[in-house]
Amino acid sequence: MIRAVIVDDEILALQHLEKLLLKTDQVEIIGMYTNAIDLLKVMKTLNFDVVFLDIEMPKLNGIEFAELIRDWNSAIKIVFVSAYRDYAIEAFELQSIDYLLKPITFDRLHKTVNRIVDQLQTSEKTVLLNETYTLKIICFNEFTVYHHNVPVKWKTAKVKELFAYLFTHLGDHIHRDTLIDNLWPEVEFERAKIQMHTTMSYLRKMLTSMGFSNAITFSNSGYTLSLNRFQCDAHQFERLIGDQHLITKDTFNVFEEIVDQYSGGYLETTGYNWAIPIASEIRQKFLQLLQRLVDFFNENGNLTKTEKYLQLLVLHNPYSEHVIQQLMRHYVTVGNRGEAVRVYHDMKNLLITDFGIPPDEATTKLYESIITR
Repeated sequence: MIRAVIVDDEILALQHLEKLLLKTDQVEIIGMYTNAIDLLKVMKTLNFDVVFLDIEMPKLNGIEFAELIRDWNSAIKIVFVSAYRDYAIEAFELQSIDYLLKPITFDRLHKTVNRIVDQLQTSEKTVLLNETYTLKIICFNEFTVYHHNVPVKWKTAKVKELFAYLFTHLGDHIHRDTLIDNLWPEVEFERAKIQMHTTMSYLRKMLTSMGFSNAITFSNSGYTLSLNRFQCDAHQFERLIGDQHLITKDTFNVFEEIVDQYSGGYLETTGYNWAIPIASEIRQKFLQLLQRLVDFFNENGNLTKTEKYLQLLVLHNPYSEHVIQQLMRHYVTVGNRGEAVRVYHDMKNLLITDFGIPPDEATTKLYESIITR
């Protein structure tokens, strides 16, 4: 049962929404308020999952109050209610779960309630899974492994790299010679084979001490790593990328969460040469996702988010003149030609410094069209 609070300064609207919510048989009304100030005074004493917020209210409007709720408890779901569409962009920027237009119909509200149920169930499953995880593996930027939230101490650097390699190819059969070629490329084969066996022995003992006694199996001259009860930023990134295909007003916040998880390249600071192709593949998926977010927010008129993800694209892909051109055009659109000019010169200096070449003709023509307007 969803525990809900309703805030609307119109008594009839408040009662109408209450009636519809109770009709769904999925909602328990914890409290009803005719202004946000009254709820603000007591909300920390209440146990609720979602707040239905009218936007246009005296003293403290719904948008302002939603920001206070987000600061207090980001797990609270927010559904905005309004007779106008004008606030939709601001509402979605606050990652509200929905935006209901008055007069509210039962069918439309029922869809909202089902969406809330789905999100709450997902959150509960996530909490349950997190409680059962024994390994937390960070692959973006620095490679770090936590066992019961305590950083793993590696016997040697090679033990850490061996685990990173096997984990990168989790579930795959890796031939012994492939391991040697990737982890001991400069060592004579017979000596490398001894070092590989020693390192593998250390890794197996470490995993056994953490409760993974049969994690590494050997067959047909190769090794396979099998793990359960773990969470990994890179795995979650790949799963969410695979699960979510279309960016919509209902799903864009999921994609933004994916972006937030990308704190750096795959095993970026490790110096593992064998990880470079994998890192490149994941980076391309990340850049494609950023471009999709740019296109989505641009099409929906959210210039703030468009700029945010264009700037991220430039940060992660600074040599892309296509991205630079998009950012320059965006600044022209919002009336900030000075920033458009600065972006051009920054890239021009970068290209000349790093490659000794100027921007291409299309970028230069765009710049000239901006300064001559």
